[in-house]
Amino acid sequence: MRIGMIGLGRMGGNIVRRLMKAGHEAVVYDAQAAPRDALARDGAVAAESIDDMVAKLGETPRIAWSMLPAGAPTEETVARLGERMGQGDIIIDGGNAFYKDDIRRAKALAQKGIAYVDCGTSGGVWGLERGYCMMIGGPDAAVAHLDPIFSALAPGAGAIPRTPGLEGEPSQAERGYVHAGPSGAGHFVKMVHNGIEYGLMQAYAEGFDILRHKSSELLPEDERFDINVAEVAEVWRRGSVITSWLLDLGAAALAKDPELSSYTGFVEDSGEGRWTIQAAIEEAVPADVLTNALFARFRSRQKHTFGEKLLSAMRFGFGGHIEEREPVEPGPR
Repeated sequence: MRIGMIGLGRMGGNIVRRLMKAGHEAVVYDAQAAPRDALARDGAVAAESIDDMVAKLGETPRIAWSMLPAGAPTEETVARLGERMGQGDIIIDGGNAFYKDDIRRAKALAQKGIAYVDCGTSGGVWGLERGYCMMIGGPDAAVAHLDPIFSALAPGAGAIPRTPGLEGEPSQAERGYVHAGPSGAGHFVKMVHNGIEYGLMQAYAEGFDILRHKSSELLPEDERFDINVAEVAEVWRRGSVITSWLLDLGAAALAKDPELSSYTGFVEDSGEGRWTIQAAIEEAVPADVLTNALFARFRSRQKHTFGEKLLSAMRFGFGGHIEEREPVEPGPR
């Protein structure tokens, strides 16, 4: 298949590379020339503009994938694609957009006969080799047409043992992607995924902070332990019930620098955590852990702890996130 990709950053460029490794063709555009040129050397067709990209996609159904930050960059790009594409074409948003924006965009594009597919994408900077976990929303026919794309990007069943009770040919979900429902459903599932991620990361951060402070002078001398937190992280990776990729990333950071001195402890939130809490409020669903994890990130911008440095280390590990010094205020449009 031939697909256009707009936004060639940490994930967009590697998505293109993984697709090309599977035999698909890519037309790529980014506001910066360097990532376009790099992918052209790898075999992609570079476009000088969005108009040029759409033209180079050829015949309908043309497929354009936007991999840009949520908010104005995505809004403007999807609108521009909608002006240049037509009946039978497909627009995919693979960023972390607010799901209600997806619903609105899908309705507007449907009036022109354009299918809108939202694809919540997890895998970060490791996706090129490991594959991407994808949560997809959109019309049945469009998602079915895109199956070769999603299948190529997904990690596949791999060596993970099958869930007891599942038999026969592995489903899409077992291979790492799922059609969650109509437009908006994919990003809604990814939004909750990221909300849960906040809670998991916060639990690790607090636990390691408690371990590290067991040598505190505030404790009776015979109750003080000088615990090697890097070794604890390593042993927990092996057979413990709290093993996870996040723990792997934390262990790697601690092995490299047990004091995490290269991290400030300033922890950003990219929006999905807030949106998850908003959804919980709308649904009257208690979300104590996720709410507190979000508030802990707010607090991290005022007072930094060792645990918050570990949060920064894990975010950098899976997504290459470089924490800013000043907070941003992401939110639904």
